[in-house]
Amino acid sequence: MSAMTPAKHPRAARAAAAIGLLLVALAALFGPATPASAHAVLLASSPPNGAVVASAPTEVVLTFSESIRAVPDRIRVIGPDGSRADRGQPEVSGAQLTIKVDPAAPRGTYLVTYRIISADSHPVAGGYTYSVGEPSAPPTDTQGGNRVDPAVTAAVSTAKYVGYAGLALLVGPVMVLSLLWPRRLSRRGPIRLAHTGAALVALATVAAVWLQMPYANGGGVFAVGGSELADVLGSTFGAAHLVRLGLLAATAILLRPALTGSAGRTDAILLLLLGGAGLGTWALAGHPAASPVPVISVLVDMVHVGSMAVWLGGLVMLAAFLLPRANGRELVAILPIWSRWAAAAVTALLVAGTVQALIEVGTLAALVDTTYGLLLLAKIGLFGLVIGVAALSRRHVQRYAGVGIDAITGTDADAVAGSGAVAGTDDGADGPHGPAQDTDRPAGLRRLVLAEIAVVAVVLALSATLVQQTPGRSTAETGGAGGAEYFSTSLTSSLYTLQVEVDPARAGNNSLHLYAYTKDNTPQRVLEWKATAGRPDQGVEPITIPLLAIGDNHATGEISLPTPGPWQFRFTLRTTDIDQATVTATVPIR
Repeated sequence: MSAMTPAKHPRAARAAAAIGLLLVALAALFGPATPASAHAVLLASSPPNGAVVASAPTEVVLTFSESIRAVPDRIRVIGPDGSRADRGQPEVSGAQLTIKVDPAAPRGTYLVTYRIISADSHPVAGGYTYSVGEPSAPPTDTQGGNRVDPAVTAAVSTAKYVGYAGLALLVGPVMVLSLLWPRRLSRRGPIRLAHTGAALVALATVAAVWLQMPYANGGGVFAVGGSELADVLGSTFGAAHLVRLGLLAATAILLRPALTGSAGRTDAILLLLLGGAGLGTWALAGHPAASPVPVISVLVDMVHVGSMAVWLGGLVMLAAFLLPRANGRELVAILPIWSRWAAAAVTALLVAGTVQALIEVGTLAALVDTTYGLLLLAKIGLFGLVIGVAALSRRHVQRYAGVGIDAITGTDADAVAGSGAVAGTDDGADGPHGPAQDTDRPAGLRRLVLAEIAVVAVVLALSATLVQQTPGRSTAETGGAGGAEYFSTSLTSSLYTLQVEVDPARAGNNSLHLYAYTKDNTPQRVLEWKATAGRPDQGVEPITIPLLAIGDNHATGEISLPTPGPWQFRFTLRTTDIDQATVTATVPIR
């Protein structure tokens, strides 16, 4: 295989790298400002929820816990007759949302519905009512889209997983081929793996931008348009992904000399700078950029994601190429070095993960009372398991290296590496599979490495899910002093699937949100909603829950639950003049 030397096009490669770094600088200077919070919470409204005012207001003002962005055509005020009472476009000023209202609107009850984007790119939807003069039958928002399509949510998590996996498959080959690859072995397989990784990162980045449109507006996967795209690209989330694509394009020019072992020192430094800037785009597009300490959170997340890529990418290279192909002498040189690198990556992961947990969870209660905290505990448990497997692998390597070195030369493993066994570009005279082995390969090590990869892949899936969850600190803000998160479950009948959310699922006042879907996960139009809650074990008769329909498939209500314990909720939904079905759920109230 011929190698392209950096002398052929050094100016073009370095110019491309410089352009990539310039994109980062421009994004930092001119991109949207990053707020210091996450998952906006409605703090106050004017008129207040449930208020009866003497005369029609000229505007409705909503105040959130952080700066927000409005989702186009998802902020409405519906009058008593079902017509739109809002006028013009809503105005956003930091954390305040102002909606102009027709002052000549009739007397009765008005419905305010909103959908906004919080600082970490997650949509937040809600609604409430107020009345002018006297209450009337509450209207419904027949055009509202107040919940993310489950298919979109799953696609977003999948895209994040693919992006993480692609990053590992890109970093692993670049690192190993540049520093640890035996001269005599063919580079074709690892180079293809690196190209696959780069393609996956690009695909995941484009998919993330696409999916952010329906994720924000509450539509299906193909609910996209020019205005939605402009809104996404004008956000911090969109800017970070555009920068990532630019950096990936600049990196592609420097990849070939790095993969063929012909990169010079300047090329290597530029590649490291581009890689570091690329890691920052993951942090800027998620929770870290919206944390109480954004600078620390972004840096910690960069270390976390980068360490993951080094560790997982190196393991894949070890299992797929080095252990099956390298001979004993080469493995004696390679394995101790890789073992030290892996230990450093795992240490960085552990430290960065601890700092992230302290920032994002906020309280010990949130660690066990929130979905975010429970997923984090599961991730920690799996991480402990993989650390145990890694320790076994390290002991295996240490025993093997000692025996192998004594059998070969009696020299230090680093000396063997320096003698030319690894990190060269010559194919060597021994062919792609090498001579007879000087020492036996370490028995069982490949199985241990494959076990590490399998567990890390599951941890990666948990990470992709975790970044879609509300951080524990934000849940504590919305769930009261105890910091408990809402209860959520899906119930299935012959007519529909019902998503049920009870917030904060504690004794006292609770908000209930119901979302109906068809079997195909599309919104199900509901003509009539009924709900009750009771404690049969305590002799508490079912309490009727008043429900307000704020969309074809979305209803909300308030209920005061006097005692903790298992409350039985019963929901009856009528979807046509003659079709209705009832589902039940037991909700643990704390």
